[in-house]
Amino acid sequence: MSTRIEALLNELNTKELDSILVTSPANVYYLSNYYTDPHERVVAVYVTTQHDPILILPAMEAEDAKAAGWNYSMIDYHDHEDPWELFLAFLNKSGKIPETLGVEEDYLTLSRYNSVKGILPDTEVKQSQELLASLRVIKNQQEYELLKKAAELADFGVQTGVNALKEGITELEVIAEIEYELKKQGVQAMSFSTMVLFGQKAASPHGTPGSAKLQPGDMVLFDLGVIYEGYCSDITRTVAFKSVNDEQMKIYQTVLDGQLKAIEASQLGTAVGNIDQAARDHIEANGYGKYFNHRIGHGLGIETHEYPSLHGNNTTPLEKGMCYTIEPGIYVPKTAGVRIEDMIFVTENGAEILTKFPKELQIVE
Repeated sequence: MSTRIEALLNELNTKELDSILVTSPANVYYLSNYYTDPHERVVAVYVTTQHDPILILPAMEAEDAKAAGWNYSMIDYHDHEDPWELFLAFLNKSGKIPETLGVEEDYLTLSRYNSVKGILPDTEVKQSQELLASLRVIKNQQEYELLKKAAELADFGVQTGVNALKEGITELEVIAEIEYELKKQGVQAMSFSTMVLFGQKAASPHGTPGSAKLQPGDMVLFDLGVIYEGYCSDITRTVAFKSVNDEQMKIYQTVLDGQLKAIEASQLGTAVGNIDQAARDHIEANGYGKYFNHRIGHGLGIETHEYPSLHGNNTTPLEKGMCYTIEPGIYVPKTAGVRIEDMIFVTENGAEILTKFPKELQIVE
């Protein structure tokens, strides 16, 4: 049995659960090594203390799941069949109807919850999303290597974007260049929609790239990441085009110094909220507190945003094997937006920075 499923079974015992139904694509991948975008179809892993796990998926994907390494039972259904009825038939045949069933609250739709309760009316359904998050938060050596390679490709993406900058080019044209070059490196997908923002548009933390043309004096914000063999990267860099004024320089240096303080605070046993506070205190002391309007970062792995959330009230201590981002930003409307983000991996010696693209302000000519 896979070590991940064994670990999940141990957690089920400690949480007084006899079974769990995993439906999110990321957690299905974590347990089965098979990643798919199921669209409207049901894909799930059923893990129970009563018998071997089961993978529920469309029949057209069964061979792909086997090729990915799934060696246990499957319920592979055709589009005219009801996977929930097939699941119930399997449980009845095994003679093992669960008494308690864990589910992922954020991923089990109301419709599917009703389907589950319809076939298992006497089973107690419990929210168990944190159980899976706690397993995924500590990465092993193989996961570290995959994250490291994903980070290298993210660095390459930023360098490609910087190289593409020229007066009059649009944000979308720069994105096209970045993603084209990454495809040539073998990257199948970005881990999220690539963001390139010019000038005042960079003052929106989640701005939408468009047809804005690059002009001298613009700050340029890049936020991008790739998926490498199932693991995500995430990096943000901000550069200046042709020139930079005193206010832009001050904002940039304040963000950079705040980020360095947060990285310095990333020590084993430190509460993640202290990491946020280290950067926030510095930014507030320099008069930009109200313009840093999001958390310092988030966990990273199979998904771009994972547990833990690095907000100021989170008391979760850092442990060896955690991977997360540190990404303070200052966004002053009509003036400038600056964010600097790195991927951090916690080792026994503290924080290892996986993303290596330079952080000192670059003025691109």
